[in-house]
Amino acid sequence: GHTTGPSLNNDKLYKFAYSAEVYVDRVKASLQKSAGYRISSGVDVNLLWRNPDNDDNQLVKITMKDVQVENVNERPDAKNIFKGKSTEKIIGKDYLEALQRPIVIELIRGKVKTFYSYQNEPGFTQNIKRGLASLFQLQLHAGSSREVDISGKCNTTYHVRQDQVTKIKDLDSCEIEKKRFTSHNQILDVRTKATSATVYVLEDSFIKSVKAEENFVFLLNYRRKTGAKIVSKQRLELKSVQAGMGLIAAKQVAGVIKTLDPNYVAVPLEAEPVKSECKKCPSLSEHWQSIRENMHPDKLSKPDAAKSFLSFIQSIRKATKEEILKIIRSENKEFLPQVVDAVTSAQTPESLEAVLEFLDFKDASTFILQERFLYACGFASHPSEMLLKSLTEKFKGDVASEEIRETLVIVMGALIRKLCDREGCKLPAVVEAKRLILNRLEKANKDDNVQMYLLALKNALLPEAIPVLLKYAESGEGPISSLAATALQRYDPSFLTKEVKETMNRIYHQTRKVHEKTVRTTAAAVILNSNPSYMEVKNILLSIGELPMEMNKYMLSMIQDILHFEMPASKTVRQVLKDMRAHNYDRFSKMGSSSAYTGYITRGPDVSSTYSLDILYSGSGILRRSNLNIHVFDRNAELHAIQVVIEAQGLESIIAATPDEGEENLDSFAGMSAILFDFQLRPVTFFQGYGDLMSKMLSATGDAMNVVKGLVLLTDFLQEIQLQSGPTASAEFMGGLAIDISGGMEFSLWYRESKTNVKNRLAIFIAGNTEVDSFFVKTGMETTLEAETALDFISTVQFSQYPFLVCMQMDRVGSPFRAHMTKYESLPSGRRYTARRGKAATLAGNEYPLHQENSQMCKKVFGAKSDSAGSWF
Repeated sequence: GHTTGPSLNNDKLYKFAYSAEVYVDRVKASLQKSAGYRISSGVDVNLLWRNPDNDDNQLVKITMKDVQVENVNERPDAKNIFKGKSTEKIIGKDYLEALQRPIVIELIRGKVKTFYSYQNEPGFTQNIKRGLASLFQLQLHAGSSREVDISGKCNTTYHVRQDQVTKIKDLDSCEIEKKRFTSHNQILDVRTKATSATVYVLEDSFIKSVKAEENFVFLLNYRRKTGAKIVSKQRLELKSVQAGMGLIAAKQVAGVIKTLDPNYVAVPLEAEPVKSECKKCPSLSEHWQSIRENMHPDKLSKPDAAKSFLSFIQSIRKATKEEILKIIRSENKEFLPQVVDAVTSAQTPESLEAVLEFLDFKDASTFILQERFLYACGFASHPSEMLLKSLTEKFKGDVASEEIRETLVIVMGALIRKLCDREGCKLPAVVEAKRLILNRLEKANKDDNVQMYLLALKNALLPEAIPVLLKYAESGEGPISSLAATALQRYDPSFLTKEVKETMNRIYHQTRKVHEKTVRTTAAAVILNSNPSYMEVKNILLSIGELPMEMNKYMLSMIQDILHFEMPASKTVRQVLKDMRAHNYDRFSKMGSSSAYTGYITRGPDVSSTYSLDILYSGSGILRRSNLNIHVFDRNAELHAIQVVIEAQGLESIIAATPDEGEENLDSFAGMSAILFDFQLRPVTFFQGYGDLMSKMLSATGDAMNVVKGLVLLTDFLQEIQLQSGPTASAEFMGGLAIDISGGMEFSLWYRESKTNVKNRLAIFIAGNTEVDSFFVKTGMETTLEAETALDFISTVQFSQYPFLVCMQMDRVGSPFRAHMTKYESLPSGRRYTARRGKAATLAGNEYPLHQENSQMCKKVFGAKSDSAGSWF
């Protein structure tokens, strides 16, 4: 009869040799040096029953015999963990018995309809047998369908060429319960690729040989060298065909199974989840004690702090709420903020409940802990709807500290964006939080309230908030309109409609009312960054020359930067400049000290990073705004890594200078605002009002104010994998950042000089662990990477003459960098093989070049001061 699946002959015993191998290594490495192991055995296959009414319905018995476990690569005796151990010793007597118990499969047209085995068999051995049974599933004609095997339900395609059939399984399409999470930003994430192909050679309408191979590749997007691969191979080869048992006579399958062994039950062919127990794992509090010293506040910019932070998160993820609370409640105030960073970053339901039970928002004395908790929520790599819901509840309740209330809503904005980016915009908690922010903004009357809801929108980046932001940008007062404009600047240009462009043009050209320079320059930046038209560029260029003195210089510098850095608008700018040749010279030879400059920090094969620095002064030489940005990008994505903005206004009275036109009534103010990894933090005020300024100036120690300090989980990737040969595998990559950013502003009336200083101290630790777990043996590879660096940005202004002298310096200290890789094979008894490689280097320090003019000014500033310049005041 015609069959569409392989067909076994009656009364025959088919004897096969079977092997399943796994390899773990670096992505580019050859398999000869990989860590791994091989399970091999004989396999006996015979036909038990064929349906009298349909000869393409067969019942087949499959038995593994003489199971062996060995190295996948030759190892000298001293490094061979299996040396001198019998299979029974390695696998365990009960497990080996279970593995060698036969299974039965019912085939219909080559597909496994039912998989029969024993009920209480260990999941590990059952999965190895499922992996073997899945190899017997194949169709003999070309085509695609969804098929169930050990990997779950997957899209499968067959190609047929004479006696050869190739089965391609699309592993990304498989429906199977597996834990997986990824980082929010693509640049910080891990790219994965998975393939599966099986080649069958047939003879006499049955299987002669099978070769199956699965490949899993993991690449850290920002450093592809820190990647890993898992290769899993299966081989089945027919060794002989012998005379076998006769068929069992029966009408139906059930009858045959009953005759064979009444203990057989139908079990799913899809793998069952298994986890090997950790026997010697330390408890959460033991783990905390072992790393606690590294988490001391003074050590927070060292790689060891980031490393301990990551391992602590891994422990917290396995812990109960009670275990977590025990540590939080017993720790002192020096260490508690770091514990809160880790517990919040763990992002399990238990860790969230523990930290919320501990923190009391009605109590202002634990301000630091509340702030660290909220910032860790803002940086969350895969926040849950539950987290946003909890924060919304807290926001509606009593909050003792006004600053924490502001931070709460700013963080809610960040969570809305992260959940929306993952198709979660319609979740009830997201809908409610969006409504709350937009409604309250509409009703807000105090500037402070307006400001906090605008900051929340600056994080949420909702398309529906654009009209509100436009309204505040154009009609709000100073700081409010400036904030709304910078929020619009964060949107992808594709969202910036005609209406946005028209409003920005009105603000820049002051069509309806006079605007502050800070808002006008932001509006110009939005126009020039979102595919400006010829006329828009022409009007901006024509305005240069008519602007207040320092703003002229700033706009000119911005245009030059677009040209020198080849930004998207540069083509249009060049075109306009060509047509405007006649009235250029006078317009473009302006004096002044403001500037804008962009350059590369790194250009690499994986990611590149740029810094941009722009500074706007008032006509009397006092800083209005300095803005330092660091962006990281690859071919497909971008990450706003750092932004530090220092803004000041109304400071002319200190040096008895005249304020710029339209800025006579501005209140004295200086403050700092930061974005870290796409997340806008709560701005910090240095001083507000003339009295506050004078008292700080007279007592000035020039101490920098802390803007953000703590531990951030940057990369957080976990994927569990079911290998088709039976074992489970997992790939976990984590990246932790220990960070300390501070900033300050000081004046010396004696030298008529002011200084702003931003210090960034960073340490990063990245850990990857890719492992295959077969319960009786584990193999894998750990990779680690650590680096620390400090980036200082100082600008010194001398305003004893005009044009005043400005010197900007951006320095990076020498940065030590270490990378390690360990491949391992280990038995539960503790016997272990490891191969290690490592390298250490120091990236030389660097003073980043800003524009030519700046270098000349620095010579003057530092040449002008005598060496005995003493202290500041």
